[in-house]
Parts: sequence; C-alpha cells; structure tokens
Amino acid sequence: MRKQLFSQTGTLASFIIRRDRIRLPIWLISFLLITIVTASAFTGLYSSEHERQAIAETMRNPAMTAMVGVGYGLDNYTAGPMMAHQMLLFTAIVVAIMSTLLVTRHTRADEEDGRIELIRSLPVGRLSNVSATIIVMVSANVLLALLIGFGLASLQIESIDLKGSLLYGAALGATGIFFTAITALFAQLSENSRGTIGFSFIVLGVAYLIRAVGDVSNETLSWFSPLGWILKTEAYVNNVWWPIILTVGSAIIVGIITLFLNKIRDLESGFFPSKPGRKYASRLLQSPFGLAFRLQRTGIVAWAIGMYVLGLSYGSVFGDLESFFSNNEMMTEMLSPVEGLSLTEQFLAILMSVISMICTVPALMFMLKLKGEEKKERTDHLLSRAVSRMRVMGSYFIISMFFGSMMLFLALLGLWSASTAVMDEAISFSAMLEAGMVYLPAMWMMIGLAVLFIGLLPQFTGFSWLYLGYSFLVVYLGGLLQFPEWMRNLSPFGHVPQVPVEELNVSTVLMLTSLAAILVIIGFIGYRKRDIVGQ
Repeated sequence: MRKQLFSQTGTLASFIIRRDRIRLPIWLISFLLITIVTASAFTGLYSSEHERQAIAETMRNPAMTAMVGVGYGLDNYTAGPMMAHQMLLFTAIVVAIMSTLLVTRHTRADEEDGRIELIRSLPVGRLSNVSATIIVMVSANVLLALLIGFGLASLQIESIDLKGSLLYGAALGATGIFFTAITALFAQLSENSRGTIGFSFIVLGVAYLIRAVGDVSNETLSWFSPLGWILKTEAYVNNVWWPIILTVGSAIIVGIITLFLNKIRDLESGFFPSKPGRKYASRLLQSPFGLAFRLQRTGIVAWAIGMYVLGLSYGSVFGDLESFFSNNEMMTEMLSPVEGLSLTEQFLAILMSVISMICTVPALMFMLKLKGEEKKERTDHLLSRAVSRMRVMGSYFIISMFFGSMMLFLALLGLWSASTAVMDEAISFSAMLEAGMVYLPAMWMMIGLAVLFIGLLPQFTGFSWLYLGYSFLVVYLGGLLQFPEWMRNLSPFGHVPQVPVEELNVSTVLMLTSLAAILVIIGFIGYRKRDIVGQ
C-alpha cells in the first residue's frame, strides 16, 4: 500500500525536470556567476589591510547588522569572511524565492489548472507528484550547493578555501531545501497558488525581520529564524556545520507533515477554510477595478503590514547609529561631513534606495497579476462582455501605482515612528518623506516597464523582475563592488538624487516620470491591439 502511494514518482520527477529544463539551469547558472564575480571583486576592491578594516568597521554598526547579520571575522576581514558576511543572507533569500516559486508551480498551480487531476486518473500514487517535486527541488539545491562550493574554491583565493566554500554553498542549499518543504506544506494548507506563495513569502519575511531584530537587540530571538541559523555557520572563519544539520532536519520534519496532509487531503481543497462569499456581489465588485482589488486584497494588506514593520525594524536602530557614528573615527572619515547634516541623515539617503526597491516588489506583483489572470484564461471572460481592455488594464495599473506608493509611505512612516522614539534629535518626518518619495518616479518606471511587457511582449514579463534584481545589485552593491558608473545609470534607481545629501534635481525626476508615462502609453496601446490568450 505504501509503495502504491509513491508509484511513478521517478517518472513524474523526470517530467518536472523536462518542464524546467530552461528555468532551473538559468537559476543555477545565475547564482553561480554572481557569486563567483562577487568573490573575485572583493579581492581587488580592498587590497590593503587598512581598507579591509575600514569596511569591517562599517559592518559593526547596528543598521548593517540588521541588514546582513552579526559580523564575524571582523578583526581579520579578508575576502572570504567579507563575502560570506555581506552576501550570504541576501543570496539565501533569493534561493528561498526560487524554491518557493518552482515548488508552487508544480504543486498547487498544477492542481488549480487541472493537471494533477489528469495525472491522478493514471496509475500514479497519491503522493507521487508532491514527492517528485520535493525530490527535484532538493536535488537542485544540492547541485547548487556543490556548484557554488567548488566554484568558489576553484578561484584559488587565499582566504576562500574548499572547506569554507562548501559550507557557504551548503548554507544556500539548506535554505532552499527548507523553503521547498515550507512551500510544499502551504500547498496543502492553502486553496490556491496565490495563497501558497503569499504564506511562504510571509514566512520568509518574518524570518528576516525576527533575525534582524534579534541580531541587533536579542540574540536569543535569532534562534527562531531559519535565516538566523545559516548565518551562524560563520563560513571561512569558524566553519560551523551544525546549523546546516538543524536547517535540513527541520525541513525533513516539515516534509513528513506535508506528505501526511497530502495523503488525507481532497484534491483541489485546502486545510485553511475559505470564507463563503456574499450572495450578491457589491457594486464595487461589479467593476473591473473592484474585481482586480478583490483578487489582491489579501496581498495588499499583507504587504502593507510587512512594509510598515520593515520600516520599524530599520528605524529602531537609528538611536544606536547616532552614538556609533559619533564615537567611531573611521566611520566619520568614510562618511564625509556635509554641512548642516548629521552622519545619520547621510546614512538615511543610502537606506532609502534599499527600502524603495523592496517596496517596488509588491507594486510589480500588483501589475503583473493581470498577466497571471490572462495566463489562466480568466481575462477573456471579462473581455467577452461590455468591458474594454483599457478599463481592465487600467484597473491593475491604478492599483499598482496607488498601493505601490502607499507601501513606500508606510515603510517611511514605520521608519520615522521608530527612529523618533530612539533618537535624541529625531529626523523630521518631512525630511524623511522627501528622501523616500523622491524614489517614486523610479518605481513608476518599473511599473511602466511591466505595462510595456504585458502590452507588447507578455511572454517576457519575467524580465521586469530581472531588471529589478539588476537594479538592486548595482545600486546597493555597486559602491561596495566599485561597479563602473554606467552600470548604475542603466537603472532608474541610479538616477535618483540621494536626498538630503544631494539636492533634489527636478529635471531628473521629470525625466524619469516622462519615460514612465511613455512606457505606460505604449503598453496600453499594445494591449488594446494584441491577441489575448484564451480568446
């Protein structure tokens, strides 16, 4: 009987590999190349011990601890510890996102589209599909760990040895395996792919926030975060392996629970009860805008809370920043004094670029939801009635623009609320608002690009995410890795003036806004003329 539950698991695993024969290699090669390029760059950036110790002092401040984790090896900050400390957390987050998206694609998304029902009609075991998905994703993460481990060791950099490199790769692979299990679990609990991805991302976001708060204020709190576990590996310094065992062991427990729930669950159902709908739709729901809002209501609320909490977490360390900068001569030298501005205000300008790009994520999700509805052949039901394409696309566009801007505002509100409580001389809300809202035209550019792809090349909407990832790399890490200025200028976020350190350049803001408007107009025209999937 147990054998029958897993019947044809190998066949389904090979089928999943065939479906992802392009996606998986792109993910794995991208991780490998970025890691190797970054590791190689660190050796040339800080050639002298003085330069390495200067950046080590930067890593000691509470804000950087909240961003990348507690520093280690700071007394001898060579290329290996430097790369592991500054890159492991953010790379692990992207690995978790990869695992979440791919697991959802082959579990709950396939179930929604009716593929699992078709497969179940064949002599296939009840647990075969979820087992095959877990096997493929675990194998992919193990392969990722090996590729990165041996890839880093092949660079033959003095402080990047084989043992530390394998541990660094194992930390990334373990994170991917853990979130493979988490996503597979939510695929059983939730009734749709949107909920599966949403709950998985919530776990990822909460894990990041718990680790950030714990690393800054209470180390015990970090033990409740899987991201906190992998940072305790201290690759290239102490090379601690037991956090990998803890992470993988937790994933195995979650995986066993997942298989049990999958066994007792009815197909196309979930364990989280769905609330029965109203007998008659409200007037708002009878419009394209109301429908688009209703479909994304839960995501909007979840992201709003998440962005406010993100602002609170960063704002809570501003009081420590003030004393850190004032007592640290090296940091004072690194942040050149600007007349009329404190060093904390200068750091605020750097932080705003990171927060604005994080807030762009939900804005893109709200816009690209239209492409998802089209792919599932739901949009044609609207367009077959007396509803214009402009109203349909316009509804998603308004939601993306309004709530994307609202996310940035909420993050700033959280940042100001927490910083006011901990700083002796708090930064005014108006100054903080100006420093953050100046990034809105860059966000609009990203939304405009998504509209352009949806209208002209819907099969390439994924490039919107790729471009945002590129922007984060060149803007956040560009100064650290000393990328050439032209790479930064390829991103709209690279053109935004860093207020209050730099003066507000109205012409730059107007240029970005105009380019965003042009992209939107072209996208709307293309959407009105092109064929719609399912029609």
